[in-house]
Amino acid sequence: MDTLSREQRESLQSELSDWSLDGEMLRRTFEFEDFVAAMGFVVRVGILSEKANHHPDIDIRWNKVSLALTTHDADGLTERDAALARKIDALD
Repeated sequence: MDTLSREQRESLQSELSDWSLDGEMLRRTFEFEDFVAAMGFVVRVGILSEKANHHPDIDIRWNKVSLALTTHDADGLTERDAALARKIDALD
């Protein structure tokens, strides 16, 4: 799988404006009313991730969930990361 070109990264950054590009990672932090809501979101992300066979790094801090996406097999960002980010955004 090919990594995203510079042009594709720029397009992705404007399309997924709530996400930030951090080297070879696409990152976003979500904030919820409480821990239970945050955990419910993590479960939904887990289901999407399992169906896509593509799993983000997840950090949970009470009502905040931080996600980081990259394609380890490709050593960088790919369309798989962008597709999963779009699906995650649809949950929010």
